[in-house]
Amino acid sequence: MASGEGVVDGTPLKGPVFEVIDLTSDNGSVDEPLKNLLQSCIASAKRDSAQEHESGEESEEEQWESESFYEDFVEGLGDEDTFGGAVDSCTLEEAIAFRKRLREVGEDQFITETIEAATISAKKLCTAFGISSPPLFEGLPDSAYYPLLGLGISRELSKRVKLPQYNTIDDVASLLKTSKNIIVLTGAGISTSLGIPDFRSKDTGLYSQLAHLGLSDPQEVFDIEIFREDPTIFYSVAKDILPSTNKFSPTHAFIRLLQEKGKLLTNFTQNIDNLEGHAGILPEKLIQCHGSFATASCMKCKDQVNGEVIYEDLKAGRVARCDKCIKQLRQSNATGLKRKRSSNSTIHSKLRKREKYEDSSDKEDYDIAVAGIMKPDITFFGEALSAKFHDRVVKHDRRLVDLVIVIGTSLKVAPVSEVVGFLPPDVPQIYISRTPCSHVNFDVDMLGDCDVVVAELCKRAGWKLDHEMIPKNQKIDVQSQDGYDSRYSFKPIPA
Repeated sequence: MASGEGVVDGTPLKGPVFEVIDLTSDNGSVDEPLKNLLQSCIASAKRDSAQEHESGEESEEEQWESESFYEDFVEGLGDEDTFGGAVDSCTLEEAIAFRKRLREVGEDQFITETIEAATISAKKLCTAFGISSPPLFEGLPDSAYYPLLGLGISRELSKRVKLPQYNTIDDVASLLKTSKNIIVLTGAGISTSLGIPDFRSKDTGLYSQLAHLGLSDPQEVFDIEIFREDPTIFYSVAKDILPSTNKFSPTHAFIRLLQEKGKLLTNFTQNIDNLEGHAGILPEKLIQCHGSFATASCMKCKDQVNGEVIYEDLKAGRVARCDKCIKQLRQSNATGLKRKRSSNSTIHSKLRKREKYEDSSDKEDYDIAVAGIMKPDITFFGEALSAKFHDRVVKHDRRLVDLVIVIGTSLKVAPVSEVVGFLPPDVPQIYISRTPCSHVNFDVDMLGDCDVVVAELCKRAGWKLDHEMIPKNQKIDVQSQDGYDSRYSFKPIPA
């Protein structure tokens, strides 16, 4: 048997370096250690999962802080381009069949029928579970993929099982009418009809438009450490995400309608545009998971102000300073107290040169202290979410919820993405967005513009959804998607 270290061109693989062992024999079959290795990987993943779900309030709250190792390798199974594009990639139909077979026969028999029987490579089988081939794995033997495959199998088996009694649009309409405590979890997709871009759409999302900033990852725009180092980076794009209107979409109106009918338990929103408030969602029914532009705080003195105070600076791409700090500085200067400004720190080379956002209105030889920088009260990467989010899910909603509706989000940002997996698995879960979400087994997937889907749902429920953006006598073409029993596409029929 050949062996080698898990490195390519001298570069260590992500995570601990491991030993790669070629388990194939001369006749192409797989040696006995294979199943033991895969089962060991699966067992390890299960232990990690069990530890995350231990009983007790403390462990439940700690669960929100974890980030998943496999996330870097998971691709959206709903993306048709993921399948059939290469010889070593499963087709969509194959992926569905493999996942179904795994649940039917269990992991032991599944491994026997696939890898042990040499009917498919581990590399290719990984794609059936949404795991793409890491670039650093290229050239390694197939056995290098066993840990990833074990992880994929464990993840699939740990997914919530779809409830078989809910399959149609009318089933969803019936759930709307009978449910009394509905959780609605929303993302940027509910605001795009108002001209506010989402973040991850391939060509139109905000992240796709930030290449000019020279960042290794566009998400760094919302990294708290980078903001502390150079707030000009965030302020240069803030105008693109700052809500320019108080209008709200038909989907916002749908959530308000649930509230008016006494059915809304909580609207968990990942959006920072504060349009839920404009739509009339009551503060006690709304959890703004990632904060909003409604308020802003000074990074130095922590003074909080109405967000509109810094809107002009945000729209101009100009770093806003704290008025309270400025007032204190002027009072200090009036009494002759001056401090030498500390030297600027050097930002990482991957960022563009720092702009001079500090005040230097006087031309004297010395520097005066700089007023604090204002930051909108949105949650950046690296900042903890509000305790209200954790407490609402863990201590309140989990025991009351009877229907979950996820709208306009790909559920890729933790810990909000983990909410649906944390709720009781026997509670129906519905998904509404333009593209499917592969890593959660929803009971019914409704794909299309969110505004179109909710308008059709209300029509089937016998509810009147009034909104100026919904055309009168609008007709919707609803089609079931091939290969799925409970996935539908929605398109408005041109008048």
